[in-house]
Amino acid sequence: MTETAPAIIIRRAQAGDVARIAELIMLGAATQTMTPDEIRQEAQHPGYAEAFAAIDASPDNALFVAERAGQMVGTFQVTLIPGLVARGRKRGKIESVHVALECRGMGIGKVMIAHALAFAQAQDVGLIELSSNKSRLDAHRFYRNLGFAQSHEGFKMEL
Repeated sequence: MTETAPAIIIRRAQAGDVARIAELIMLGAATQTMTPDEIRQEAQHPGYAEAFAAIDASPDNALFVAERAGQMVGTFQVTLIPGLVARGRKRGKIESVHVALECRGMGIGKVMIAHALAFAQAQDVGLIELSSNKSRLDAHRFYRNLGFAQSHEGFKMEL
């Protein structure tokens, strides 16, 4: 008898998920220097709940979580961006893709990205983009293997 791995369930995030989502993001950050206790404490900051409320209220944003065996093991956000390029082609941006460290390599990221792409297509998105920290070489390989092209050089500025 062969045991099968628990299914990955993708669902829209809810307010009660915010602290765990914040933890997943902080634990997955390339520059993370906080201890697990510091991360748990930081994840309770009211700013995360406020940000979730704004995302949840926006018709152009969707925050998702991935669950495996009843545990939240991943998160990602899809933002819809109207534009004038290509006769008004709508773009989508996949952001904050994070899988729990202990669950990487289990196919969870692939399921999350497939869901993000299907969601974007259902919203008439014609181009999807994402960015990844330059130091996350494994993530870059993962995205290339899924068919993403590193076609642009990105820039950021803290305001």
